Amino acid sequence: MKLVVTEEQRELRDALRRFFADRSPAAEVRRLMETAEGHDPGVWAQMAGQLGLQGLAIAEEHGGAGFGVRELAVVFEEMGRAVVCAPFLATITAAAALEAGEGGHDLLPGIADGSVIATLAVAEDGGSWDVDDVAATFDGGLLRGTKNYVLDGHVADVILVAARSGDGVGVYAVEDTAELAKSVLPTLDQTRRLARIEFDGVPARKVGGRGALGRALDVAAVALAAEELGGAQKTLDMTVEYVKVRHQFGRPIGSFQAIKHRCADMFVLVESARSAVLNAAGAADESPEELPAAAALAKAYCSDAYFHTAGEAIQLHGGIGFTWEHDAHLYFKRAQGSRQLFGAPDRHRERVAALAGLTGAAAAL
Repeated sequence: MKLVVTEEQRELRDALRRFFADRSPAAEVRRLMETAEGHDPGVWAQMAGQLGLQGLAIAEEHGGAGFGVRELAVVFEEMGRAVVCAPFLATITAAAALEAGEGGHDLLPGIADGSVIATLAVAEDGGSWDVDDVAATFDGGLLRGTKNYVLDGHVADVILVAARSGDGVGVYAVEDTAELAKSVLPTLDQTRRLARIEFDGVPARKVGGRGALGRALDVAAVALAAEELGGAQKTLDMTVEYVKVRHQFGRPIGSFQAIKHRCADMFVLVESARSAVLNAAGAADESPEELPAAAALAKAYCSDAYFHTAGEAIQLHGGIGFTWEHDAHLYFKRAQGSRQLFGAPDRHRERVAALAGLTGAAAAL
């Protein structure tokens, strides 16, 4: 498995950086935070029509470009740098479940061309993303239960719901979402919408089993880790630039040894996070048996790395870093929200230990 970035991926990164710099500057992010939809439908259409992002990792026979999670990781890293407001993570997670499932492939062309916003609903009132904790039920063609923290659930055209039936936990597609009882939840990170959705005897169809759900959650963890990597890199970049121009006692504060050490620590975290993302994305494309552990490790490490670098950015910017006018708070809030999404770092570390057969040994200590 090659842990390198190809020339084509670099070209994709450069194109995305230019696009998001133009279409998602900080002023636009702040504007979208206040809108009901939480994203710009025009930019969403451009992402699909001009860049083909929604269909990047969807198979060609389903209307996509047929690339892999490695390319998706490049996209998410650049989105993390720009704190992009879009239902992209939600839609890509749902697409991963559909591709891995035995049904619902007819929904993929709409996702690929940007006409369909999709999402995956797993967590419930307890807040757990563990498949074993799913309590929603599917019986007689109808779904019953409540889902919390549903990414962009308020605007989704298709909702894939994790639910139990006589066959165990599976994935069920709800395609008529207009009449569902939805409520947008208050969140620290205003750049990303989460919803609570009630399913009270809603018609649905099965599109995948437990394996499809597991694959989707692993891909989501890798994608979110890549987004966190992008945010961590950006907070490092803005901090290094600031300490070069901020003067105290007649010299740049970046010349002080204590500041150098803190910036160096941030750099090590970012580069280690990059390795974790490359490894997990490579596993998703080439070694699916290694993906669960690699995805959990990447999500745990990148969540902590981003949270630390975002906090350091605020500290090293001094008083201005704490203000609403400075962009550092956008990254800090995104870091905190992403840290909890799809499971907190401790939960993913527990999963790595369990997959390595270390749970019993840890319990004995």
